[in-house]
Amino acid sequence: MNDTAQRFPETAHITGIGLTPFGKNLGMSALELQGVASFAALDDAGITARDLDTVIAGYATTIQHLMPANLLAEYIGAKPNKAFGMSIGGATGIGMVAEAARLVRRGEAETVLVVGGENRSSGQSRDTAISTLAQVGHSTHEVALGANIPAYYALLASEYLHRHGRAREDFAHLAVQMRGHASTHPGAQFTKPSTVADVLAAPAVAEPLGLLDCCPVSDGGAAFVISNRTDSGRGVAITGTGQANRHQHISEADFRDFGARESSQQALDEAGIGLSDIDVLGVYDSFTVTLAILLEEIGFAAPGTAGEMAKAGEFSACGRYPLNLHGGLLSYGHSGVAGGMAHLVEVVTQIRGEAGARQLVDRPRRGFLHADGGVLSAHVSLVVDSAPEFQQRTTEVSE
Repeated sequence: MNDTAQRFPETAHITGIGLTPFGKNLGMSALELQGVASFAALDDAGITARDLDTVIAGYATTIQHLMPANLLAEYIGAKPNKAFGMSIGGATGIGMVAEAARLVRRGEAETVLVVGGENRSSGQSRDTAISTLAQVGHSTHEVALGANIPAYYALLASEYLHRHGRAREDFAHLAVQMRGHASTHPGAQFTKPSTVADVLAAPAVAEPLGLLDCCPVSDGGAAFVISNRTDSGRGVAITGTGQANRHQHISEADFRDFGARESSQQALDEAGIGLSDIDVLGVYDSFTVTLAILLEEIGFAAPGTAGEMAKAGEFSACGRYPLNLHGGLLSYGHSGVAGGMAHLVEVVTQIRGEAGARQLVDRPRRGFLHADGGVLSAHVSLVVDSAPEFQQRTTEVSE
């Protein structure tokens, strides 16, 4: 550290958002989905691709390109100074946003495009998708035994139900809540309301998880513009970020401390707030058990009570913690990296007051996001805020 002090923006802002509908066979390649989402985000921010100085792109299993950001930049006509890809599973989308915020806050970038998208349902066979995603497991102790992603999460679900003395019905309430939220979003893959009985009667995928406990495989794309500008009051400030990586393989995991608590506390501490200050949530929900574990480890629900809280309406639009108001991965859909990004699109839309029929009666100020990658392996958290005091403040950073 030297005596030279520079003034950098204290907080980066999300000034543009883009999201495609999610579903099966949307008729676009992964690159096309990324492009559609990117142009939507650029239009929302009021800029063009030539205004970007940095592009960050997530991996896509249907492309397998070594340089995803360069590929996307060329496709949309951008000529960024910096371009790089990221791959931390389902946490990639929020991780890219956190990295973009860091670059902007440090003065190393001014206008960053973050993008993810994949034709995961139509661009590969079912067997290819299963085998590709299964690789998050241990190559000799798990994958070789025929394990796959639902099987890994089924182990978590069995342990959870046993430890807390709960039944599958607890998970079902979470699935029902997500479907209810998706029913009001025109871009969601599944909009028909479901009941607890529907969830319990659905075909088994990996005991104790049934079909409606599992997210679908989808096509879709999402993008953000992260900037040092405030965009005339529509920019939403990124005020806290956190990350934790405790394990890669489920056989090495601590089932009582996956890393979500550490990641979220970092973000909350940086933002200078507590859980009680949060108005709207976007929490990763690849499986119902994923959502239950994350809500409880972070602290929005006491151990073993996430299902009860969902049943009581605590995560509904009228509840204490409105959660995944677009329907989450379980019902809006899951198209790889873009799946987790859709949670942030919804939170930003709610904070802006632009959610239409889904808009909360009391427009939220602060939102909390959390995503995990692998089998609860990688954790990234964000706090976003519309508060005007965050719009202009700067900080002294000594180097």
